[in-house]
Amino acid sequence: MFKKYIIWDREELGITNNTLDNSQIQYRCERLHNLCNSATKLYYPIDFKQIPENGIYIMFQENEQAHGDERIVRVGSHTGQNQLQSRIEGHYIKENKNRSILRKNIGRCFLKMRNDKYLAIWEQKGSSNKQINYEKELEKEISEYIRSNFHICIIKTDYKKETRMELESKIIATISLCNSCKPSERWLGLFSPIVKIKDSGLWQVQWLYKKNLILTDIDLEFIEQNLLFIKE
Repeated sequence: MFKKYIIWDREELGITNNTLDNSQIQYRCERLHNLCNSATKLYYPIDFKQIPENGIYIMFQENEQAHGDERIVRVGSHTGQNQLQSRIEGHYIKENKNRSILRKNIGRCFLKMRNDKYLAIWEQKGSSNKQINYEKELEKEISEYIRSNFHICIIKTDYKKETRMELESKIIATISLCNSCKPSERWLGLFSPIVKIKDSGLWQVQWLYKKNLILTDIDLEFIEQNLLFIKE
């Protein structure tokens, strides 16, 4: 099982948070970026039938660069089994910020950038009838932005939730600790009211800077073997 490999690789090879220096973290992050940039990238409009039922999605964003290629700006998965397609649809198709933290974070940036007082309401789960039209327009703007600026690749995995999310957390931790993965001066996330997003250059706040969760060579081999490639 993949989980067994993770444990064996960390303990038997002695790869721990105390043995990896910055150059080793950067090497693993660069290899991750090289692998993911070599996989099939899905641009909107996405044929969701091509997406496997289970896995991890890797997001790239226009004009963001790292390691000589497109920079990974978000890593995500799904909690329920066989829900990867639905998870990605929640970002691109379903205009509901309460079902997509990416949509909510992009909305935060738009509102913060404009000094819009609606930001306080955006943080809430619901909207009153007086606000619903404004929120619908904002959701449409978010959809247009995501569809024009984000694209993804997929790591296939049918392992149980805990194993899938462990790999997701290790990818996030590795990228956040890499000195070469920095946002550009025009990255929208710099307008985020959430400090962790601005500082990390990633559209997420969990699993950042966890030195005990660095990708191992076996993790990277698994990623290489399970990236989604679609024949044209």
